[in-house]
Amino acid sequence: MQHTSTQDTLVGLFVASGIAGLFFLALQVSNLSSFTEHDSYTVTARFENSGGLKVKSAVSSAGVKIGQVKAISFDPKSYESVVEMSIDKRYSTLPDDTTASVYTAGLLGEQYVNLDAGGSDEYLKDGGKIDVTNSAIILEKALGQFLFKSAAEEKK
Repeated sequence: MQHTSTQDTLVGLFVASGIAGLFFLALQVSNLSSFTEHDSYTVTARFENSGGLKVKSAVSSAGVKIGQVKAISFDPKSYESVVEMSIDKRYSTLPDDTTASVYTAGLLGEQYVNLDAGGSDEYLKDGGKIDVTNSAIILEKALGQFLFKSAAEEKK
């Protein structure tokens, strides 16, 4: 059986396009598809528990991605997690009484920060802080509380 150079070239192009497709898919899944930093401003929020939130997790408002998590750190004085978020400048009209919540998206449990706009006439600025937050719901903790409550009611 003879191979022609045309067949070899076509097979090579097919393999190369497959590898490029897998690379693109990996970038989309890992949230690394945007290599460039857009014009943005930074706000921080403190959570009692940030759950499985990660750097580069989405920040959304009304279901629209408006930024991403820039950094997550632990405050040893207040025992809270401090989440620093980078918000696109196009969304610079978020009121300063906006609330932040950690939610879970999808079946895989990917977590993101959702911002609910308040009613203030003042807007969040670069370096601003979101004061009202709702921590992530930890399934194990909620289940433990439910079982503990059920056991306590059975003893009565």
